Parts: sequence; C-alpha cells; structure tokens
Amino acid sequence: MTEALTKAIAIVGGQTQLARLLGVKQANVWHWLNKAGRVPGEYVLAIEKATGGQVRRHDLRPDLYPDPQATDAAPAIPEEDLWRAHIYALLGRCLARRPDSALLTALAQLKGDETPLGQALAQLAERARNTSLERAQDEYDVLFIGLPRGEIVPYASYYRTGFLYERPLAKLRADMLKLGFARADGVYEPEDHMGALCELMALLIRGDETRGPAELATQERFFGQHIAPWAERFFADLEQAPSAKLYQPLGMIGRIFVTIERQAFALAA
Repeated sequence: MTEALTKAIAIVGGQTQLARLLGVKQANVWHWLNKAGRVPGEYVLAIEKATGGQVRRHDLRPDLYPDPQATDAAPAIPEEDLWRAHIYALLGRCLARRPDSALLTALAQLKGDETPLGQALAQLAERARNTSLERAQDEYDVLFIGLPRGEIVPYASYYRTGFLYERPLAKLRADMLKLGFARADGVYEPEDHMGALCELMALLIRGDETRGPAELATQERFFGQHIAPWAERFFADLEQAPSAKLYQPLGMIGRIFVTIERQAFALAA
C-alpha cells in the first residue's frame, strides 16, 4: 500500500502537491507514508481521481476495495455489512476530527433515497455543498470543542455517568485489549469518543489488512456494551444542537442508524 502511495506522490509531483489536492497538510501525507503505512479510507477515492486512475483504489486500500480480478482476493464482505461499515466510517470520520476539504467533497457526493436514512444522507450532502470549509470547521469547534467545552460532549463516560474518565472508559479499554486494539500514537483524547467508537465498529465489521471481520457475536457485544447505551441520546442531542447546521443531518443519520442496528441485532439473536 505504501508503494501505491509513493507512486501517487510521484504522479502528482510530490507530497506537498498531493496534500494540496486532498486539502490536508504535507505532514499528513508524510505520516501516511512513513508511519501509518496506509491512506485513511476517506482519501482513497480522491487520490485515485488526482492520479487520473493510474493509482487505483484497490492498490491503495485492498482491505476496503478488494481487486475483483485478484485470484487470491479475500472473500467479499456481504453487501449489507459493507453498507454498515460505510455508515459507521462516515459517522466516525465526521465526529472524530475537524472537517477538511476532502471530507466536504466526499459528503457532497453522498446519494440518498426515499427512506428516512436516505433522506438524511441527501440532506447532509446538500448542506456540504452549501457550506464553506471555514464554516464547517467553526461549527465543529463550537459543537465539540468550545471553551470551556462544546455544546455536545461526545464521550460515553460523560453521557453515562456525568463525568469523564469513568467506568465506561475503563471497560472499553479492557475490551479493546481483548480485541487486540490500542490507542493510536499521538491521540490523547479518551477512547470512548463517539467518533472513535464508530471507527472501531467499522473496523470490526470489515476487518483490515491484518485481521478479518469480527464474528457477528463480537460486533453485537461491542455495540451493546459501548455504543447502544448512549448513542441514540447523543445523536438526538446533536440533531437538536443550536449550532448544528452541517451536523444536524449527521445527528439524524446516527440516530436512525443506531436504531436499525439495535433492531437488527435483536432479530439475529
């Protein structure tokens, strides 16, 4: 995967140029190449486009976009599970970090349908198309960072106990250790951030280059213990937050999707 990124860098004319095209800093590109060893999923399609298709999505992230022509490709993830992973990844990326131009571009391209969830996705796409990067970043800061804190405190411990760094975080850390996960280098926020939990749930569903998808029972257990007890309240609060403009339909997406997940797990039991 680093070979594909190296090729992309050469095609566009260097790390700085690739960073500019993606709306990130050169240091981000350097980190993907030299530390992370992979490109974050939300930038894969943008790099494919920036290189005119010379670097393909399955070259950059075969774990997310398997090569259909590869004879040794891993078994395809069922379509419904791939859809679940995409929604979790969308929620995780939007919540875990400030938006950048690549995220706004990706959001603007979302497609909806006539279902409540599809309508919420369409609303998010429309608002992304009509929101500047500066306004989106300012909204994120007001909602989730703020002084002394944002309108929404996106941590399980806070929602479940009223305080940060409480038992829900300790239980999460123990379960992450059992699953073979650890806090990423350079990340100092508590791991029970809703964005991080959604990203981890996406990883459990689809796997990555080092591990396959987790069993459904493992997914259900993680969801039931760390997401279900507070997610619907959190997303409803986001949907109704006074400063939520771009993020208002994201709250709707999260609320509807978590309800769907809860019902699906109940039916599968």
